[in-house]
Amino acid sequence: MGTTVTSKGQVTIPKAVRDFLGIGPGSKVEFQRVKDGSVVVVPLGEGRPESRFARLRGHAGAGMTTDEIMAMTRGDD
Repeated sequence: MGTTVTSKGQVTIPKAVRDFLGIGPGSKVEFQRVKDGSVVVVPLGEGRPESRFARLRGHAGAGMTTDEIMAMTRGDD
């Protein structure tokens, strides 16, 4: 897999590599030089950050029961 370096020195990590490493937007990576002179990309921390939806899961609080919601959507009084 190849990629092109921009004028700012940036590259896009191919999707297959991001998926393999478990990294996504907001992930931190480190570049490490190994003994043979090559450089490897190492994910730092917990890998892929929690999705914005996962952070909201369980935060609705106590609300209406299923029966109350169904009655409301049906227009029952």
